[in-house]
Amino acid sequence: MDWLERMNNALDYIENNLDDEIDYKEIARAAYCSEFHFSRMFSSISGISLSEYIRRRRLTLAAFEFQKSDIRIIDVAVKYGYVSADSFSRAFQKTHGLKPSDARNNGVQLKAYPRISFQISIKGVVELEYRIENIDYELRIIGKSKPVKTSRAFKTIPTLWNSAKKDGFMQKLTDMSWEKPKCTLEGLLGVCGKEAAITDEEFNYFMGVRYDGESPNNMETIVIPPSAWAVFPNVVDAWKRLYSEWVPTAGYELANLPCIECYYGPKHKPRHELWVPINPK
Repeated sequence: MDWLERMNNALDYIENNLDDEIDYKEIARAAYCSEFHFSRMFSSISGISLSEYIRRRRLTLAAFEFQKSDIRIIDVAVKYGYVSADSFSRAFQKTHGLKPSDARNNGVQLKAYPRISFQISIKGVVELEYRIENIDYELRIIGKSKPVKTSRAFKTIPTLWNSAKKDGFMQKLTDMSWEKPKCTLEGLLGVCGKEAAITDEEFNYFMGVRYDGESPNNMETIVIPPSAWAVFPNVVDAWKRLYSEWVPTAGYELANLPCIECYYGPKHKPRHELWVPINPK
């Protein structure tokens, strides 16, 4: 089963459960993808978050029901996962620009968001460099985590590092990272998701370093088990192309572990890399 078929299977699951409870774990399972990566993969390829896509599809079907029947607003609200008629009405008006009760009127203008269908398009022949690294021991990383909205990650994360530089936290991490070099993953690390799961709208960005010494009292510790990694130079470019270009054709599955941004010291080439956990198919 190829990548394209698996992703469309996940869309089938969503479509078949729009009027029922949708389990994000089941969506990822339908795609044969880790729960950690599916939401980010979906939003990267489609340009819309998974939760927003589901919301729009449900409100599209709700509008169809009002136009075709005299069903009560509260019944439609419950059917499509809303706890009250008020919360449903607010969401409906935000999407369609009018109240649910007005959707029954002839000649009103509504918005229909069609089902997404994944396809592979050829974007060019710009190479994407990568290498495979196998780390056969636990990565013990210490640092601090901050919540980041997924939609603003590219703006928020540089701000977090700038703040860490100003308050001395970055220098403290730098000093610790060079104490006992052990592998090529040595530098300032941005772990994208402290846990092996990520919500659709927000995740914890963990700023730290690989460190085997005793952890300071004011820092957290995460441990990542032995794993294989696909490593890409240039963090920003790698994020933009990972899910839409590399994953569909690479022959690897994404492991249910967080990705790591690695920022190296002066004169290191490349200056930064994206480490992506993988499993061979």
